[in-house]
Amino acid sequence: MGRVGLIGISVRRRPLTSFDPMSRTTDSRRADEWLQHVGLCSVTLRHLSTHAVVDAARTAGLRRIEWGADAHAPPHDPGAVTNARELTEAAGLMVASYGSYWRAGVSPADEVLPIVRAAAALGAPRIRVWAGDVGTDRADDDTWNRVAAALREACRIARDHGVELALEFHPNTLTDSVDSTLELLDRVGDSTLRTYWQPRIDEEVAPAVEGLRRLLPHVAAVHVFSWWPGAERLRLHERTDLWAAVADALIVAKEPRDLLLEFVPGDNPALLPDEAATLRRLLGSG
Repeated sequence: MGRVGLIGISVRRRPLTSFDPMSRTTDSRRADEWLQHVGLCSVTLRHLSTHAVVDAARTAGLRRIEWGADAHAPPHDPGAVTNARELTEAAGLMVASYGSYWRAGVSPADEVLPIVRAAAALGAPRIRVWAGDVGTDRADDDTWNRVAAALREACRIARDHGVELALEFHPNTLTDSVDSTLELLDRVGDSTLRTYWQPRIDEEVAPAVEGLRRLLPHVAAVHVFSWWPGAERLRLHERTDLWAAVADALIVAKEPRDLLLEFVPGDNPALLPDEAATLRRLLGSG
């Protein structure tokens, strides 16, 4: 999700559905493959040191970390990048991705190469990028063309360094819906570029999961959090109806995707073990 603010948030509430994740039947081998991809976005704990983030992830039984470029691994601080990689590897964890705040068509083009080099030094196979800074309701043809052109060039640079890019699926960008994300991916036309997925604000379970299924061939990773209503942070089990359906949609995929916990209530690291355990149960293990 990142740190961008949200506007027009609804305050309506809905009853949370009671659900027993242990009643689901999942192929255990497939579940084990997915468990290797359960991780954490460091942005969730940006107030903690890099060492503390790694320790929190390891203690929670998570396997991967998406390191944020804003706090723990800035692209122009090679020492911080190296430290994040070394601490991650020493804990027996993997770097899932590099969470940049580079915005295609908005951020300077010459920022791409340092970000890509930092990702390579970090050992990140993927960089999270943003599709501009306006939503599709305000974007004109020039905006679409500018963002797509910037992404094509960024893909070329990333590919030269063995890294892929993935779009943040987020309001106030050109990836504010499934349809617009698919259109942008088509306009860019480069397999180096994929997308993240996360539940849209105040979207009901059925359309959210249907949107995920449509995007799934292009999804590199999922940001896992429970917000309802609007941006009110809930525990993961409080939206089990959503995340059980998401897990069902994902588990049949041939390629496991990273499932990265983000925005726990209060950014409280003490909640991570229970949140991670809930996610493992939803995947059919633990």
